[in-house]
Amino acid sequence: MLTGAPGPAFQIPPPRHTGGLVLYLDFDGVLHPEDVWMRPNRGPFIASPPGHMLFEHAPLLERVLLPYPGVRIVLSTSWIRMYGGSVAKVARRLTPDLRARVVGATFHKSMDAESFKQSPRGMQIWSDVLRRQPQDWLALDDDYLHWPSWCRDKLIRTHEVLGISAPTVLAELRAKLALMHGELP
Repeated sequence: MLTGAPGPAFQIPPPRHTGGLVLYLDFDGVLHPEDVWMRPNRGPFIASPPGHMLFEHAPLLERVLLPYPGVRIVLSTSWIRMYGGSVAKVARRLTPDLRARVVGATFHKSMDAESFKQSPRGMQIWSDVLRRQPQDWLALDDDYLHWPSWCRDKLIRTHEVLGISAPTVLAELRAKLALMHGELP
């Protein structure tokens, strides 16, 4: 339990899914390159570099998580705000196996969107940790700035273009998942 832990918690109802093992998942810079833009009436696209596809590393994440069926995903991506707080709409972009693991998001539509947006990603995730009370957790994100010192070891910093496919990132993800499950990496 994380009672008395430092940091703010955005005021919303408690999540439906609490406890367990959680992976906080960003999309941009994790499952595809970071430079994603939204075209009106057409949707998101990767602006650069050329030759990449949206969610190109989702099958890789699915394979890495396969030995750990108890790990649930909480979406920590700005896509939730762009799609009106709808976890279901955003999760549809993932593979079926990853989608089945999704239990919520760090942003909730009853939150003040502007206040949430102004908060650093690490604090957004920490606030959800305080509400969700996971047994253990990790975060996949290329945004490493202003992470609270007390939870920086939970962040797996991804490569802004290669995402989780960068060899050092993939090795760190595998090692931290193994440690989370009491295995030697």
